[in-house]
Amino acid sequence: MTKPFSFELLHVCKQSGARLGRLYTPHGVIDTPCYMPVGTQATVKAMTPRDVEETGASILLANTYHLYMRPGHELVAEAGGLHKFMHWDRPILTDSGGFQVFSLAKINDILEDGVVFRSHIDGSKHLFTPESVMEIEQALGADIAMCFDECAPHTADHAYAKKAMERTHRWAARCKQAHTRQDQALFGIVQGGMYKDLRIESAKHLSDMDFIGYGIGGLSVGEPKPVMYEMLETLMPHMPKDKPRYLMGVGSPDCLLEGVLRGVDMFDCVLQTRAARNGLALTGNGRVMLRNKTFERDFTPIEEGCDCYACKNFTRAYIRHLIKAEEILSAQLITMHNIRFSVRLMEQVRAAIAEDRYLDFAREQLAKKLF
Repeated sequence: MTKPFSFELLHVCKQSGARLGRLYTPHGVIDTPCYMPVGTQATVKAMTPRDVEETGASILLANTYHLYMRPGHELVAEAGGLHKFMHWDRPILTDSGGFQVFSLAKINDILEDGVVFRSHIDGSKHLFTPESVMEIEQALGADIAMCFDECAPHTADHAYAKKAMERTHRWAARCKQAHTRQDQALFGIVQGGMYKDLRIESAKHLSDMDFIGYGIGGLSVGEPKPVMYEMLETLMPHMPKDKPRYLMGVGSPDCLLEGVLRGVDMFDCVLQTRAARNGLALTGNGRVMLRNKTFERDFTPIEEGCDCYACKNFTRAYIRHLIKAEEILSAQLITMHNIRFSVRLMEQVRAAIAEDRYLDFAREQLAKKLF
């Protein structure tokens, strides 16, 4: 019988080195590589849980910072935990809120104990420590919780990036000590900024701490994509081969393909939902801005051959009409498509890995300039 949390590395592509895996959790099995839709505030924007299920998504991401701010982790715990509260019976991962504390909130002070910050909602003052974040994440009750880390800006010099990395390591030890919930996995987060020596040091240090899985943080925070890929290539040989690797906050179609090529197992990104609310659809032939006049009399689906609800039932012309009329349904339909597109892309990725042809597949898809 499989343990509640275990990761099987099923196959490594002979052509590319890309990984095919399976992560077992109390709420279900996650086939990797996978894309996780983002449900920041316990909802995927413009989608019902039933809609998200129909896309084939096996796991969602929710955010600790936002749920702490409202409605509060105590209320979520009182409701029976995040799964019951948001009516989602598949796996959930909660980010620790570290990125939001450093990017959204007005920071007062970064202390050894934690971070003092002001709420982006009402300006009230709060303190996040590794211990308090573990308390919040355990109350939320997701299948996977992330350690509290310091996400240094991509412009940080070596000295600052090293200081932030070392603090992240100390906080990871405190998170591990404070985390007691047996039905929740805890992932460490590799940091180190844009410096190869720090990335390697962080990967080795956290590997020795033996977390169930590992996040790769502090990438896709403003640096050019080639720099992100270079950092992944640098640190991956130093990451545990038998543990899942999660590239945090990354999930555009090109980054999914490039990340898998470099050994990433899990991704999340708000692009799919945010783009949809702006009328932008992701397709196998690139981006389609459905608000453009060129689609006014286009009675074809968003993408020919797509099996999502939107493509099976509606036309580009209709969706453009909804956008121009400022109808909520436009965001719903494009979001359904964008998430299904991303989930289906990962299904194709897994098939290509299993058949030892992932390098050919990735090159073919990247040549289309999907994003």
